[in-house]
Amino acid sequence: MPHIRTGAERLAVDTALAGGTRLGLITNPTGVLPDLTPTADALLAAGLNLTALFGPEHGMRGTAQAAGSEADSVDERTGLPVFDTHKLEGEALDRTIAGSGVDTLVFDIADVGTRFYTYVWTMYDLMASAARLGLRFVVLDRPNPLGGTVEEGPALDPAFASFVGRFPLPVRHGRTAGELAMLFGFDVDLLVIEMEGWRRDMTFAATGLPWVMPSVNMPTPDTALVYPGTGLFEGTNFSEGRGTTRPFELIGAPYADARFAPALTALDLPGVRFRETWFMPTFHKHAGVAVRGVQLHVHDPEAFRPVLTGLSMLYAARTLYPDDLRWWGPDLFMDHLWGSDTLTRCLDAGEDPRGLCPPPGKPEGRLIYD
Repeated sequence: MPHIRTGAERLAVDTALAGGTRLGLITNPTGVLPDLTPTADALLAAGLNLTALFGPEHGMRGTAQAAGSEADSVDERTGLPVFDTHKLEGEALDRTIAGSGVDTLVFDIADVGTRFYTYVWTMYDLMASAARLGLRFVVLDRPNPLGGTVEEGPALDPAFASFVGRFPLPVRHGRTAGELAMLFGFDVDLLVIEMEGWRRDMTFAATGLPWVMPSVNMPTPDTALVYPGTGLFEGTNFSEGRGTTRPFELIGAPYADARFAPALTALDLPGVRFRETWFMPTFHKHAGVAVRGVQLHVHDPEAFRPVLTGLSMLYAARTLYPDDLRWWGPDLFMDHLWGSDTLTRCLDAGEDPRGLCPPPGKPEGRLIYD
């Protein structure tokens, strides 16, 4: 198995790569070296002047649920101040970063390859702040766990930009954080410390790197694989499996019945099978209620198309349960997840939304890796 050297591992060996004299590390539990040493510990041990830590959604320790974070604190292990960046924008974010005294921001968080996962938007917001404050920005690159050969779904309509999408990316974007940082195009002193040995066609298992849960409801690489499609159920009153041990692989509702699983099986979607199941979420939607639904079993990850699968499941749910399926969350959250109102309008009209998903393509533009 190849040894992938992440940007964090390279910087811990060659500290001159980062530049800067007072570094602030944007990180969470995924910021580790292959031997699971936290990146902050490794950089301090290597002699870098790391002076502050910054946490994203879910917090630097990763304890908070969706849309939550952890308060400012002092890191017990390193003694460094920890600043919460979640829900800070513009001048408020600038004040926090300027008050930390850093001259270089270093980003080391694992992404999951889906536009509506928020860590790359934390990177986006902090890059914008760095540009305004005249700071250097360094990305310690990591693999995209979905690989880098396929992008799927339409690009975000800028009119629907939010913290689950600030830039016109497709739902499954097929890029690493370093490639996204270059694509965003901020007028900032940007350095991407590239990985060594990663290829775009690699599954996460092929990297040989440890999987550290990026957030509390992203327990395995299997979760990340289905998330670009089943994550859309967050915008409905179906349970997306939060409060179970298989979030985003379990999809169901109290009003779903024996027709749901056969209807999905009849679609003959590539790379996936559906098993009827019952589950009882311990929190979030339908907590403590037995719901009927399906578990997705991906048997051919290369053929599997998560966005097409998610759209197909939504269409089946709307067709079978037109009086029960409802949109969930403030400001039609589905529109922000999808990146426009085309999906809700299509489903509300009783139309098949699969035509909204262009054929899968290859990521293009300024890419780092072959």
